[in-house]
Amino acid sequence: MVQGKGSKVIEADKFKESPLVSVVIPVYNEKAILFGSVVELVDRMSEFDFNYEILLCENGSNDGTKEVGLTLARKFPHVRMLNCPEPNYGAAMRLGILEARGKFVVCDEIDLLDVGFYRRALEALVFDQCDLVVGSKLHSQSKDDRPFMRHVASMTITMMLRIALGFKGTDTHGLKAFHRERLLPVVGRCIVDKDLFASEFVIRAERQEFRLLELPVDIVEKRKPSINLVKRVPNVLGNLAKLFIAIRIKG
Repeated sequence: MVQGKGSKVIEADKFKESPLVSVVIPVYNEKAILFGSVVELVDRMSEFDFNYEILLCENGSNDGTKEVGLTLARKFPHVRMLNCPEPNYGAAMRLGILEARGKFVVCDEIDLLDVGFYRRALEALVFDQCDLVVGSKLHSQSKDDRPFMRHVASMTITMMLRIALGFKGTDTHGLKAFHRERLLPVVGRCIVDKDLFASEFVIRAERQEFRLLELPVDIVEKRKPSINLVKRVPNVLGNLAKLFIAIRIKG
């Protein structure tokens, strides 16, 4: 079993049959919505006839999120609990992808859990229309009902990624689905973590000429961001500079 650096698997594997789909969800200080959201997700997943797993990738929570996750893992055989020792969205997502056993991986957010996206993305992947699907908040057909400043932040980071790294799409952060075996080498090449891991993953896949498909999504804010947007800026700028050197200069 592969494990991320400094991380451990809290809940043992419960399945003998490998799942077709692994849903990877990083969680940080989500005690207030975690239990109800996962219960609803498990109920919605009954709409599908394939085997699946849900990987809750807790990272450095201090509000009881870990205990709620363990309760969910005991309650539902489809749920596994993973742990990163510090708040780090990118490290949690990487761990989930590495630990995933499904042929296809869906990366979601606990405040989104868009099963409709799963259906549309998996249809495209199963019929081999693409290698990676991105649920774009900035797609012309998307509906983004988040506060105005969060929408502006999404537009700003996309513009920065286009200028600094030559990104051609409209969004990198949020919902994603992909063929795990094909994209696993891309994960291995990623050098940054936290907020920009997801962006680096998408941009490297694009630059390596994997087939990307963007789908519109409907976004409604269920709770305020677990980490203040302003506090993210120094890390984002530092990792953006690191990626510029690695991708644009060193190649």
